[in-house]
Order: sequence, then structure tokens, then C-alpha cells
Amino acid sequence: MIPEKIIPDIFKGLPVNAFFTTRTFNADPDTLKGQLQAEAIYLPVQKHTANIIVLDYELEPRIADSVVTNREGLAIGVQVADCVPILMYDMKKQVAGAVHAGWRGTAEGIVRKTIAVFRDRFGSSPEDIVMAVGPAVRGSCYQVGDEVVDAVSKATGKGDYAQSRGDKHYIDLPSANRLQAMADGVLPGNIWMSEECTHCLPDKYYSYRYSKGAAGRQYAFLSIDRSLL
Repeated sequence: MIPEKIIPDIFKGLPVNAFFTTRTFNADPDTLKGQLQAEAIYLPVQKHTANIIVLDYELEPRIADSVVTNREGLAIGVQVADCVPILMYDMKKQVAGAVHAGWRGTAEGIVRKTIAVFRDRFGSSPEDIVMAVGPAVRGSCYQVGDEVVDAVSKATGKGDYAQSRGDKHYIDLPSANRLQAMADGVLPGNIWMSEECTHCLPDKYYSYRYSKGAAGRQYAFLSIDRSLL
């Protein structure tokens, strides 16, 4: 297989290096630093929380599932294997965010809380934020229980992201996170969505559900590079 990464065109022309990886991508630190033109790389300790880290120069590992920074040359990222990887960038304030949204994070509104950090900490306006939602388990490949539907619906409101067929329930988490972002002011035209399902493409992506728990991880990374202005 040819190593591949996905570069969302929503970031075209902006002073960022951003991409989602596939299972064939070499994610060693030196390769990543070169790909991202970054001096350092930061991955949080992910625990399906709604914790958000704002990074400046302290890079000690901490438990969180969202990272926000305005530091140039620092590549922030998350790891996924079915959950939703989300990259965000404020075009005016030059603030970057990387979010890991599983069903628990989605139910706790982690995208909305990240937008609130952009707004409250950096003075961002949601309409200036562009957002890329990467490959994740989609729709009918993600069967869940009633309690998951209830929790995500309370955070998101009604929408066709939740479907039922008989006594089986399914949720499309990428669509739920898109709706949450839009509810907080991110413009529909500023949201890029991958249409690929990790469960449907096991040769291209790691999938926790497909492999029944024994899976590697994809990455989502974003770094600010003002030399691109």
C-alpha cells in the first residue's frame, strides 16, 4: 500500500499544516515534524473526557481530549480508531485546535466546549473558525444502546444523525459534532467532512470495532506556520 494522508481543502491558503493519517502513514516523531514543519509535537493523554488543554510552552503530558494553542511551530494532534478526529482553526486570531470526539465526548459537547475556549481565551468569533472532521465510524456501522442515543441527543438536539431500525439504534458521530459546531456559530460552509467510514475501509484505516478491539491508531495533526502567509 502507498502511504497516504488526507489534507482537507478547507485549510487551503491558510498558514497551517494539517492532515489526517491512514494506517500506512509513518507516524514517528521525526517524520511528523518534517511533514508539519513543526519544532515540537503534542498529543494529550486521551481518556474520553471533555477536558481541554490550552498550550503555550508547558508540554507536560496531561489527560484531555482536546488541545488548543496559538503557538507557532507546535503540532497538536489526537489519536483515533473509529472515534471522530476534528481539526479547527480561527482564520483571524490564528488559533488551532485538535479534538478527539467519541460518543462520551460528543455527549459532553467537547466541540462546543472547545469553541468556547477559542472564544473566551482568545477572543475568537465562531464564524471565523474553519473545521475539518476526519474519517470515523459512520452511520449503520456504529450500533449503540439507548443510553448512548439519549446522551448524544441531549447534547445535540434532534437530527438525522440518529437512526433506528427495529430495536437497533445507530449514531453518526461526525454529523452530530457538525450540528453542535453549527449550533455554536460555525458556518456550514466552513466545515469540511470526510465521507469515509473507518469500519468500511479496514485496509485503509484502523477500526476498533472492525478488529474487535485490537487496532492501531490514526492521527490528526495541525500546526500553525505563519511563513505560509
